[in-house]
Amino acid sequence: MRPAAVALMGSTGSGKSKLAMELATRTGASIIVCDSMQVYRGLDIGTAKPSRKDRESVTHFILDCAGLPEVFSAVRWAEGAQRAIESENDRGVIPLITGGTGLYLRALLQGLADIPDEQEGVRSRLAGEAERLGIPAMHARLAEVDAATAARLKPNDTQRILRALAVFESSGVPLSEWTGSQQQGRNIQCLIFVLNVERPELHRGIEARFRAMLRAGWLEEVRWLASLELSDTHPAMRAVGYRQLLAHVRGECSLDEAIDKGIAATRQYAKRQETWFRHQTSEAFWGDAVQLAPELLKALRQ
Repeated sequence: MRPAAVALMGSTGSGKSKLAMELATRTGASIIVCDSMQVYRGLDIGTAKPSRKDRESVTHFILDCAGLPEVFSAVRWAEGAQRAIESENDRGVIPLITGGTGLYLRALLQGLADIPDEQEGVRSRLAGEAERLGIPAMHARLAEVDAATAARLKPNDTQRILRALAVFESSGVPLSEWTGSQQQGRNIQCLIFVLNVERPELHRGIEARFRAMLRAGWLEEVRWLASLELSDTHPAMRAVGYRQLLAHVRGECSLDEAIDKGIAATRQYAKRQETWFRHQTSEAFWGDAVQLAPELLKALRQ
C-alpha cells in the first residue's frame, strides 16, 4: 500500500536532517519537521533549525509557527502535520516527517488523550507557587488530587507536575482520568525509519555540533531568551543545551562548566530518545544512513 507519509526519526545529532535534505532533493518530497523546539520563532541556532537555503530549496512544514511565550503542543503539531500530509498527497507527493520528538509522531499516528485546555493564568500561578514552596510540595499536592499521576512522576519533575495540577484545577478532573480515554489516531499510513548511529560516533558528533553552534552565536540567542523573562517551567527554558547556557548567562556557572554540562545533557537526551524509539516504534526499520537511504528512496517514490 502506498504510504501517506514516511518518517525518518532519530536522536539529536544523528544526522537525520542532513539525510532528509538529501532524500527530499532527490525525490521532490517535502519535509514535515517533527521537533518540539524548532516550532518556536527565535530559537534557531540551538535547535539546529534548517537554514534559509534549505528551506528555499525544499518545502518545510511546521517551522517557526509559535512565538514565545506561547506554549506549543503535541496535539497542535499533529493537526498541522495531518493538514500538510493531506495537501501534499493531493499533489501526488509523499512527505518526509523528520525529527526526534517521538511524542509528536505518536500523537499523529496513535492519538493522545483529549485533555481540555488549561484556564488562562493557572499555569503561571502554579509556577509562582512552586518557586515559593518548592516542587516537592507541589508533588505532594498532586498526590492528594491525582495519586495515579503523582505515583508515576518523579518528585522533581517540575514541568509534568505543574501540567497535571493545571489540568486538574482547570477541569476538575484528574489528568489520569483524561489519559485513560485515549483518542484514536488519524489512520495515516506511515512507514517509520529510525537512523541509528554508533554511540562513540554520536557522542563525537554531539560535542562538535554543540561547539559549532556556540561559534555561530548561540550564546547571544540564549541571552535573548533570558531577556524574555519566561517562567522556568516553559519548555524553551528547559530545553537541553539552552538550560545549561542559561545558568551561565545568569552567573550561576562559568561558560566552560555550562558547555561541559550541556554536552553531557545532550548525550543523555540522545540516549533517552533512542530508548523511546526502541520501545514506542516497534514496527520501525532501524539502520545507519547507508542502510536506510535506499529503502527511504523506494518508499518516497511509490
